[in-house]
Amino acid sequence: MAVGIRDGRAVRHVTLPTVAIVGRPNVGKSTLFNRIVGGRIAIVGAQEGVTRDRQFAEADWNGRPFLLADTGGILDVAERPLDRQVREQVLAAIDHADVVLFVVDGREGPHPVDLHVAEILRRSDRPVVLSVNKLDELATALEHHEFHSLGIGDPVPVSAQSGKGSGDLLDRVVQALPEFVPPEEDDVSLRLAVIGKPNVGKSSFVNSLLGENRVLVHDEAGTTRDAIDTWLELDGEQICLIDTAGLRRRSKVVDELEFYSRLRAASAIQRADVCILVGDAQAGLTNQDFRIGEEAWEAGCGLVLVVNKWDLIEDRGPDVLAEFEKELRARAAFLRFVPIITVSALSGKRVRKVVDLARQVQGERLKRIPTSEVNRLLAALMARKQPPQGARGDVKVYYASQVSTEPPEFVLWVNRPKELKDSYLRFLSNGFRREWGFEGSPLRLRPRQRREERTG
Repeated sequence: MAVGIRDGRAVRHVTLPTVAIVGRPNVGKSTLFNRIVGGRIAIVGAQEGVTRDRQFAEADWNGRPFLLADTGGILDVAERPLDRQVREQVLAAIDHADVVLFVVDGREGPHPVDLHVAEILRRSDRPVVLSVNKLDELATALEHHEFHSLGIGDPVPVSAQSGKGSGDLLDRVVQALPEFVPPEEDDVSLRLAVIGKPNVGKSSFVNSLLGENRVLVHDEAGTTRDAIDTWLELDGEQICLIDTAGLRRRSKVVDELEFYSRLRAASAIQRADVCILVGDAQAGLTNQDFRIGEEAWEAGCGLVLVVNKWDLIEDRGPDVLAEFEKELRARAAFLRFVPIITVSALSGKRVRKVVDLARQVQGERLKRIPTSEVNRLLAALMARKQPPQGARGDVKVYYASQVSTEPPEFVLWVNRPKELKDSYLRFLSNGFRREWGFEGSPLRLRPRQRREERTG
């Protein structure tokens, strides 16, 4: 829960609590993650250390939403002291989680690495739920009782593979979550999340925009640990800036820092209308920048790409900006529809224009197209290119209508929605964008079968 002060009163915004899964490799963490979120998002396999790119997703149990993070396995590597390896990963998880879900292997029994993790968790101030995995016959299973020796509460026997015991486990997790406080109504017209990897100038950007040093700035990556809400009044409108500038860096483990930077950004994205993705012009944008931006895009947020520190390279010639933008848009498909602006947070150059651009993007997210206009354009696009034939014959798109905004979403009424190819949906989406813009906003097209054909 983030709390800000405006006009002498507290304004609260709900952020989802985070549940971090920890444990050594090959105990079934990713399988349990997939079971809880309801899809095969993480990569699972028998080889140790399969989860190299950490995953997180929104989950829900009995109406209680939370953010579930699947961390990499804690390895006992000969060239690195065991205590250091364990502490780096477990302390990082504790630092950024409201509840820790500790997974162990019930078939193998307590392991020395489990004992090290349990010792750290016992001294933490975080609630811990102990999951003893790989117990397929729960009615007769006794193996989980061995893990009472870890001293971190009653073990919960589960089989992540089959789903047995997962309901009891999630009941325990939900009970341990912090109390849910519904958001208060306020008059904020636009919520902007400033996202990006550490040390690209996010705090400097916010400070430049606010005109004062309200957010700590330091040249060490990860100075700001948590998201900070500040308010800016422009043209009589209240704008909430959600600054997610980095994390407190516990170690030099790059993947840990990257993962939890993304986790912090994901929490901010939940509350944002438009995300300002800040990148470093001098260092160049990396796959980490694109992943953070793609997460905001897939979540339905508007997006503006801000290339900071442009003053350090803009003297390279008049064509450098065009080439830079061309390269960026070629590297990430969603950037084809995202406005790009270069700034210098240090000097304040073009920083104010970023907010104006974000407000325009929010206007695109709110755009609603009359049904008659939608079907006029749909007919013109279909006259130019008919849907490819499906496995069972012709695929027909009868009509369409916009069903929601923020982001704009259109339903296409189709005789065989599952056979409408993604390539044709992209063709229609591009046609909609050419006609109506939607710059900076995701655009969703959802095929649906007509009721009479479902029952016929």
